[in-house]
Amino acid sequence: MATVQNASVAYNGEYAGQFISAALLSGSTIENGGITVKPNVKYQEVIKTLSTNDIVKDGSCDFTDASTITLDERTLTPEFQQVNLQLCKKDFQNDWTAMEMGFSAFDELPSSFSDFLISHVAAKVAQRTETSIWEGDTSTSGQFDGITTLLAADTAHTGATKITGSSAISAAATVIDELGSIVDAIPSAVYGSEDLNLYVSQATARAYIRALGGFGTSGLGANGTNAMGTQWYNNGSLSFDGVKIFVANGLADNAAIAAEKSNLFFGTGLLSDHNEVKVIDMADIDGSQNVRVVMRFTAGVNYGIVSDVVSYGLGL
Repeated sequence: MATVQNASVAYNGEYAGQFISAALLSGSTIENGGITVKPNVKYQEVIKTLSTNDIVKDGSCDFTDASTITLDERTLTPEFQQVNLQLCKKDFQNDWTAMEMGFSAFDELPSSFSDFLISHVAAKVAQRTETSIWEGDTSTSGQFDGITTLLAADTAHTGATKITGSSAISAAATVIDELGSIVDAIPSAVYGSEDLNLYVSQATARAYIRALGGFGTSGLGANGTNAMGTQWYNNGSLSFDGVKIFVANGLADNAAIAAEKSNLFFGTGLLSDHNEVKVIDMADIDGSQNVRVVMRFTAGVNYGIVSDVVSYGLGL
């Protein structure tokens, strides 16, 4: 289907020299190092896992092979994604940016708009990728299966590490108890790991910050952290019971994951593909006044050892 251009503009006043668009969700998971990035994955990459039973036995004079080593694997398969847009230069001839097109009948796309469009497309891709990393569903065009989608479908992910959760995790009055239930479910072998993160949504992070500002329950008191009330937080780092909190913008409001960064993987062909936007002037190709915007990349996620992952609120 062709790109639909909806323009509601009036040629009044002086052009301010800039374009703006609606604010976009930051791609924080990759940008802030919340996941292990596996670049140069052309088709698939196999993640090998190894587990053993109690390998330490009573000593003896003999060699007694009495232990078990279990080798398994998970497959990281990035999916192909693309952006295809088409604009007609004629639509800009009577706009504020007409002078940037030159005086020739062979127009050029206004440079200020071209630069803005490139950055906007790259930001939109980062936003979509952030959402897909956590909540994506490959049945939806432009998405790949995210971590929570994979966990929800994994029959091996069950028991105490799969917490049903509550729709109230984003409420300041209950967030302490709900986050506590996640930390309590973290396996002993994982708790204390240097790269262990409690991945939470923006809504949960806001509720936690407000709870620590006081005026809540769980013995926080009226004055909150450092007796500063709601003025205590200044966009710094957060932790809960010694576990670092990572705000994953792509997570649903009442979902959370506790896992080691080294156990979560994002795979792609070339990481630079996520920032390379091509603007192709079709005038020299088919004689038209069209300009095409093209971006192609691959992306996908997976985890290694499911028993080391705690999920909260899948499907809420």
